[in-house]
Amino acid sequence: MTQQQWTAVDTYFTDLLAPADEALTAALHDSDAAGLPQISVAANQGKLLQLLAQIQGAHRILEIGTLGGYSTIWLARALPADGRLITLEYSPVHADVARGNLARAGLDKLTEVRVGPALDSLAALVDEDATPFDLVFIDADKANNPHYVEWSLKLTRPGSLIIVDNVVRSGAVADADSTDPGVQGTRKALELIARHPKLSGTALQTVGTKGYDGLALARVLD
Repeated sequence: MTQQQWTAVDTYFTDLLAPADEALTAALHDSDAAGLPQISVAANQGKLLQLLAQIQGAHRILEIGTLGGYSTIWLARALPADGRLITLEYSPVHADVARGNLARAGLDKLTEVRVGPALDSLAALVDEDATPFDLVFIDADKANNPHYVEWSLKLTRPGSLIIVDNVVRSGAVADADSTDPGVQGTRKALELIARHPKLSGTALQTVGTKGYDGLALARVLD
């Protein structure tokens, strides 16, 4: 199989099952225009996030890593009218783009973009005694993945779902000797999920328009 074939299949799936609309297309356009890196989730992956949130019956969602708000739109669309999504973004520039994209999608009343280092924002949420989140989507700097999982445990409840994106690292995740901080951070996050008594999880490899990658899913136990 080749990247061209993977992309062709993704295009077929996306056109059939996750077609673009004006808000999603504009979000990608504005992100590109602002010079943001082209690392948003693929459209069919965004639809997967939305379905997982709906299956979860999520009323409160936490996203770690906003970028231009593309995945945020998919997730927020799964919320009921009284739902809430908080998304954490390090870059003020990225946050501004995301706020504009969310407002255009009619989701600004359901969402809040918090700016600053995610570890600081997560600590602040704990200090605020935030209502537990039903779903957490982790898609930020990979070196801090184990810390993000640990904080997520403090901000969720039994039955909550934690999703960690980009866990395959082009296959490098299997290399215990890798010196890449992103690989080591991802390995530590997966090892934490494997051994933690309050988590049950798995990880999957994927191929598609974004190349060779994957994600991990973990359910918070009683």
